[in-house]
Amino acid sequence: MKKLNKWVWAGILAVASASQAWAAYPEKPVTMIIGYPPGQATDIVGRLVAEKLGQRLGQPFVVENKPGQGASLALAQLTKEKPDGYTMVLSATAAYVTNPHLYKSVGYDTLSDFKPIGTLIDFPLVMVARADAPFDDFEGFLKYAKEHPGKLNHTSSGNGTLSHLGMELLQRETGTELIHIPYKGSARAMTDIAAGNVDVGIETVTVTKPFIESGRLKLLGVTVSDRLKLYPNTPTLDELGVKGFNVAAWLGMVFPAGTPDECIKVINDALQAILKDPEVAAQLESVGALPRPSTTKEFAQLLKREYATWGEIVKQSGAKVD
Repeated sequence: MKKLNKWVWAGILAVASASQAWAAYPEKPVTMIIGYPPGQATDIVGRLVAEKLGQRLGQPFVVENKPGQGASLALAQLTKEKPDGYTMVLSATAAYVTNPHLYKSVGYDTLSDFKPIGTLIDFPLVMVARADAPFDDFEGFLKYAKEHPGKLNHTSSGNGTLSHLGMELLQRETGTELIHIPYKGSARAMTDIAAGNVDVGIETVTVTKPFIESGRLKLLGVTVSDRLKLYPNTPTLDELGVKGFNVAAWLGMVFPAGTPDECIKVINDALQAILKDPEVAAQLESVGALPRPSTTKEFAQLLKREYATWGEIVKQSGAKVD
């Protein structure tokens, strides 16, 4: 019995010692790699979250910008970092779930090279049409598109972008056929719809809002799962009959594979608390973002689900990026 008690106490002490060790994490600055240039919305969100994490956890979270290949260079870099909890990546939808299907090589496997921490925000998207379109709402668009296959066109911010693939998904789900006209950038794409040169498109609220408010674009519907506070009377496409349709540009954070679960829990707990802070929520909404705290498991499920969905859409569309 005495021998047994000795081993029991040894186990208890070992667990207590490990708990105390992780209670001190982080013990030095943490690097947050962001795959976008300084000043972009993703960078602004990342710097805000980095500042709040630093305040909450007592160590600086240092932002390192590494743009390139649609933000994939940042994730490729992360595969070369030590899995010790001191280097993470903050990136958007494309780098995780569409770029691996679009590029010949990105240098990582989203589902095996990383350990998810959690999601941060959504940049909500809406569907819009030119002001003089022969329909005023989504039902009208659907009716017209089905009666005139191949006559309507849609824009995007570029080949293989979420605005492109979102419309490809919509066509698949509704049995419609539109012509894709890609642009280099979302502002140019929306400007050409407003000018009447293109019929419809999907884009973030940040970009479409001034066009909608000035009457240069018609708002047809919301592509994310919930109605927006900005447009409470505009239904989601899911409500309008495209069941399960949810196209959102989200941001999420990951560590390299092999990072201890204890590190992930510390960061996720802090992240959820930060994103539920009304002051932080207001700051995020000022750049068109909506807080989207999640558990690590929920983010892992999101990555797996969207990796499969967008992989299928990319294959069907034939989209590729050199």
